Amino acid sequence: MPPQLIRPPLLTPSALSEVITDPDGARWYVAQTLARSEARAEQQLRAQEFRTFLPRVQRTVRHARKLRTVLAPAFPGYLFIRLDPARQRWRAVNGTYGVGRLITAGEMPLPVPHGVVETLLDYVDEKGVAHFERDLKIGQAVRVKDGPLAAALGRLVRLDASGRVRVLLEIMGSEIYATLEREKLEAA
Repeated sequence: MPPQLIRPPLLTPSALSEVITDPDGARWYVAQTLARSEARAEQQLRAQEFRTFLPRVQRTVRHARKLRTVLAPAFPGYLFIRLDPARQRWRAVNGTYGVGRLITAGEMPLPVPHGVVETLLDYVDEKGVAHFERDLKIGQAVRVKDGPLAAALGRLVRLDASGRVRVLLEIMGSEIYATLEREKLEAA
């Protein structure tokens, strides 16, 4: 009977407390993947007992005149990996099928700043889908933070999976529609 491979579990919000408070010095790093190979790279890294995090978002795609909702990587071409370079063979990441390279600074892997991945993990639901739009709701009063329409007030009309939003702005006594990037808005 062949030995069974034990794979580490997928990261879910319930398993985060164990990972975030890991006392062994492990940090989050970024691995650049080959084109459209994020899931394959994640699977191969998990088979090597590395902890990975590949945030996914729901996207609507059109193919052969049909619309379909699929899970797609939130950051195409990249995934996060948790490791301790002092104790783990981190160079094995570069030779993993589906991985292009581990992002480094000189000879050592470059860690992601503290709190970035942890914040992303807060946006992930039980199924592993990231919901970045949770801070804004349709119909909510919003303010433009920067750009030519800075400080303009309006109402959120539509949220888009690609990070674009449609806003009904109140400018000079009239209302106009504007399409902006999500990060240019804040709740008013």
